[in-house]
Amino acid sequence: MQSLRHVVLLFLLFTIVACQILVFPALATPTPLPPSTLTASGTTTLSQTSTGTATDTPPPTLTFTPVPQVRRVLILSIDGLRPEAISLAPMPNLLNFMQTSAYTLNAQTIRPSVTLPSHASMLTGYCPSDHRVDWNDYIPERGYALGTDLFDTAHAAGLETWMVVGKRKLEQVTEPSSLTDFIYVADRDLVVTERLLSEFPENFGVLFVHFATPDGMGHQYGWLSTEQLSVVFRADEAFGQILAALDARNLRSETLIIVTADHGGHDTSHGSSMPEDMTIPWIASGPGIRPGPLTTTVHTMDTAATAAFALGLEPPSDWDGVPVVEAFGLPIEEISSQCE
Repeated sequence: MQSLRHVVLLFLLFTIVACQILVFPALATPTPLPPSTLTASGTTTLSQTSTGTATDTPPPTLTFTPVPQVRRVLILSIDGLRPEAISLAPMPNLLNFMQTSAYTLNAQTIRPSVTLPSHASMLTGYCPSDHRVDWNDYIPERGYALGTDLFDTAHAAGLETWMVVGKRKLEQVTEPSSLTDFIYVADRDLVVTERLLSEFPENFGVLFVHFATPDGMGHQYGWLSTEQLSVVFRADEAFGQILAALDARNLRSETLIIVTADHGGHDTSHGSSMPEDMTIPWIASGPGIRPGPLTTTVHTMDTAATAAFALGLEPPSDWDGVPVVEAFGLPIEEISSQCE
């Protein structure tokens, strides 16, 4: 009789447990994984929660911090700046700027490595065989670089486009109709900057600034000479004033800044295929930039393509330059080639 009672009790216990599983299935379900959190870099990380404690922790929420939008691009070209001069001068503002930049000190310009054709490639995205600027003086009757350039593209999108330069021949890079204003100042880089700051275009979409003095001193005294390095130091001082102006106007956080050069130089000349003439710095800082040295070879035509990419503009399909997407921490899908 006692054994029968035990059997009945076991049967009742089994029935109760089975009912709990059927009525409350969550008791038999494994604890779900916590939701993932999308980081600002676009990678997915798994949120960690505590286990084995008596305190209930609310589940983490899905958050996304977007990359700050690039609303404007500033391109500074320091004419004739060899990468070695950055540390030799030295250029403390640029060196500090590089700490938050994606950069290479081994970027390449075009052949021939001279001012007007090189700047045409920098700002049009084309090789010389396409933009057809094969002269290096101010010759108005020769017209302008061919093709749809960065200023054409930005102006068509409704952006303000400005050029503030130390050599008038750069006027032939793009048609006046594609510029909000063209300012030519035949003076030292600090004076060019003073003029820029006196008429600072706070609503610019693309602003190109050109410092001419290092090239002139290189031709007169030699590249990396004491005399040239002294004006490179002054160019850095002018660059610092531009950064301060952006900070004072709260524009820095939405501005992609690219610092580069048109060519280097050797002895008192340039224009050859020598590494001293062809190698230039390329330094970019701003929203979305991943600081550090770049592994890909950057060509000067990539400057226009990178600016258009950052602004969300559709570049012409026939540009020879490509965006330096590695600077933004993105996978490298294509790279540009040296112009023939």
